[in-house]
Amino acid sequence: MQNLLRPAALHPLARRRQPTPNIAKHQRGVALFVVIVFVMLSMLLALWASRTSLFNEMVVGNDADYQRALEAAQALLQDAELDIRGEMANGSPCAGPPCRAYTSGAMQFPGDTNEINPLITSLEAETKRCKDGLCTRRMGRQDFWNYATDTTPITPSADATLGEVPLSELIAVGARYGQFTGATNKTTAGQLNPILTETAAGLGGWYWIEIMRYSDAAKSANLIVDTSTSQLPLNLDVYVVFRITAVAKGRKPETTVVLQETYARQRTKD
Repeated sequence: MQNLLRPAALHPLARRRQPTPNIAKHQRGVALFVVIVFVMLSMLLALWASRTSLFNEMVVGNDADYQRALEAAQALLQDAELDIRGEMANGSPCAGPPCRAYTSGAMQFPGDTNEINPLITSLEAETKRCKDGLCTRRMGRQDFWNYATDTTPITPSADATLGEVPLSELIAVGARYGQFTGATNKTTAGQLNPILTETAAGLGGWYWIEIMRYSDAAKSANLIVDTSTSQLPLNLDVYVVFRITAVAKGRKPETTVVLQETYARQRTKD
């Protein structure tokens, strides 16, 4: 009876046939997913770095073009001052072409008070109120460089009676760098600023000199005082001041630099 109650011995192979959870079956493909995520992150980082590099290059290029145009506009202002004083590029008095006094048909600066009105009358007779870089006092819109063409929308609209002329037409009567001073943009080492020697239509730089006279009322009211020791004596050659406007176009179409100054020609010592 005891033998019947004893449990039978299990076969050794029976234990191996017991079902066990297959963990490896649920882990297939996880490594591939992780790799794909890291590859995508690497691509995003590379794209961000390239875009940042391109943006920085654009900023540096725009700034370099602006600085080049700014230097050209400053050179044009200095050239206009030499033109007003009747000096060559080296500062010596003009003794021949291309100075205005030796250029046939070119507009001349007033040498005395009696020449002011005839000069302004001649300039007002011009269709653009300018010639050879000399202009009458601009009426209406003062920022003419923003009035690029006849079709440029402006507010308020241009008034033809004020003699407003768009920039595209004023370019034809503007003075180029060195036109009346003989200044060059080249040295033994090469070209200094390519904007100053650009001669293509609508490119490069120009300057315009407005002749602005003092009114008789201003003189009689002693608004111009040069006798007091507490004030800087003007020593004006003639009672006019010159407003110089220099416009320089950069190598990029969207780059434009405009500089203005008011210049009073001093009486030179005998």
